[in-house]
Amino acid sequence: NYEDVAKVWANGSVIRGWLMDLTEKAFAEDPKLDGIKGVMNSSGEGKWTVETALELQAAAPVIAMSLFMRYRSQEDDTFHGKVVSALRNQFGGHEVVKK
Repeated sequence: NYEDVAKVWANGSVIRGWLMDLTEKAFAEDPKLDGIKGVMNSSGEGKWTVETALELQAAAPVIAMSLFMRYRSQEDDTFHGKVVSALRNQFGGHEVVKK
């Protein structure tokens, strides 16, 4: 039960915090995230940031990897993509793609 796992992490571990509270809420609303796809849409800011980092020869590996994962989410419907999509919806009202 993912909601119970999120509840334990949110309240009884060193990784507790607001994002874990939102994860618990997302699983309470859709226990297996079956109602959504793991698609993470983009506004283009991540791509612009990575392009600028490359031009400036500045390391930005986390932002670059997040951009690559966004692109991958357009092709592969994964569980971790669903979790990220549900979290983005919880904290920022980002649109989720419904099944």
